Parts: sequence; structure tokens; C-alpha cells
Amino acid sequence: MTGCHVMAGLPVARWYDRGYFAQTMLHADLDEVTLGYEDVGSGPPIIWVHEFFGDHRSWGPQLTAFSRSYRNIVYDARGYPASSAPAEVEFYSQQAMVDDLDHLLDHLGIERAVVAGLSMGGNVAVNYGMQHPERCLGLVVAGCGSGSTDRSGFEAKALSMLAVIAAEGMAGLHRWMESDPTRIPLKEKDPLGWEELGRRLADRSPEAAQAVYRGVQLRRPGILTLGERLAATPVPTLVAFGDADSACVEPGLFMWRQLPNARLAVIPASGHAINLEEPELFNAVVRQFLGDLGL
Repeated sequence: MTGCHVMAGLPVARWYDRGYFAQTMLHADLDEVTLGYEDVGSGPPIIWVHEFFGDHRSWGPQLTAFSRSYRNIVYDARGYPASSAPAEVEFYSQQAMVDDLDHLLDHLGIERAVVAGLSMGGNVAVNYGMQHPERCLGLVVAGCGSGSTDRSGFEAKALSMLAVIAAEGMAGLHRWMESDPTRIPLKEKDPLGWEELGRRLADRSPEAAQAVYRGVQLRRPGILTLGERLAATPVPTLVAFGDADSACVEPGLFMWRQLPNARLAVIPASGHAINLEEPELFNAVVRQFLGDLGL
């Protein structure tokens, strides 16, 4: 592949070949970070922003589905294997990730795009929409809002997770996830995908992973504090979450109620990673949203 986006369908058959993407990812040198990204398909642009436990490969089912009709950009956030990943927590914040997204769109020459994110990426997406509504064709905000309610429980869980990473590395994190009720549905529905998740986690720096979590998730404002800013954001938005993703239900409903041009999708019998647990249903909901936008 070259710096231009490729024709729809060419690379998707090898999306799960880890070595393939290690060799072919493009790189954008931005203000203070280099981001690795893929640019696939032709049509209205969608940029997909991954969650903490994922990376650009987490959007494989979406890239496969949407690359026939849309231009898709997937990238590794700062702190992830294909991008700059220092161990210092000062390098990471939610605002830095919002700025990275803006700079990446500039680098790609994209004036306006659909911005879609899950979890950590959902927070980036909705904050991007609040800060740069003129650049957003629409927002897809999925599984967003952990830590917005039961803050003490969220912080205790985070400290437990960080201690596991420090002691056992990323393999320990994968084992730790097995006891997380919001992650169990993915393991039960897609055992092969669960094992692939473990292999992807192994590519990451434990030190950078800890720094990302401390700098981004533990410092970002809760969704329930953003009411006035959400109410002033006119961007059409799809808010989605799994009905078993307890930490994201109330924040998701809050966003749906506050945003003036939002619709809601609740994915049944699903936890946090709804794009991987129920890819066909998730893709159908997103496709309907895009169609209603005329895209």
C-alpha cells in the first residue's frame, strides 16, 4: 500500500494477519507524536477511535463491512504499538488524544468526517464533537462513560488492574479481564476473538499502558459533568451501549437526552465491546445512522 487510500476490499481479507499490518501501516508525524494508521476504501470518511484494551485492529469487523462504501481510517492512539508510546504519564491526556485526532484529519486532508469511538475512543469522539462540531459529519459514541458514576468503585477497579499490569505484564491483564462482567460476554460469544485480543495485548508496552490509563481514564471529566456542553453540540450522534455494560448505561442515556440531535441504540445481551460481540447488529445500526445522514 502507498500513502493514498486503497480501493475498497483489497486488504480486508488479511485484516487479522498481525504481521501484514506491522509491515504496511502508514505513519503521520504530528506535533509531538507519530501515529500509525490505515486508510482503506473510498467514499465519505469515517475515522474509528479504539478503546483502552484495543488498538486499530479492534475495528476489523467494521473496516470489512464499511470499506466498500466509505473511506475508513483506523489508527493507534498514542501509547499503542504502531504509534509513539513513551512510559511517562505526562505524555497522556484525553485532550492530547482529541488534539491528535484533529491533527490526523489535517494530515489526511479531511475537512469533515464521521468520528466513531468505543469506550476511551468514545470519550475522544464526543469531546471532539463538542470542540470541533464543524468538522463532524456525525458521531458514533459507543460504550462511553465508565467512571462517570460510582467513582470510588471505578478507581478501586483501576488500581487493581494497574497493579496486575505492573506485576504480571499484559498477559496478566488479559487474565484479569476474564473476571470483568462487562468483558465476559465477548469471551463467551467469540472464544477465538478473545484469544486474539490476548495476542494483541501482548504487543503493547506495560509501562505505556499504565501511563495511558493514569493520564487519560483516571483524569478525564465524567460524562455527567458535561450537560451544558453536550446540549450545545448540534452534531448528529448515535449513542450505543450494551445492556450488560452497567457503567455505561446511565452516561449513555444522559448523552442521548442532552445532545439535541441524538439517537439511541441498546445492544441486547452484550457487554462493553459491542462492535466485536455483535458486529453484524452494531454495523447495521451504524449503517442505518449513516444512511439517515445521507452518507
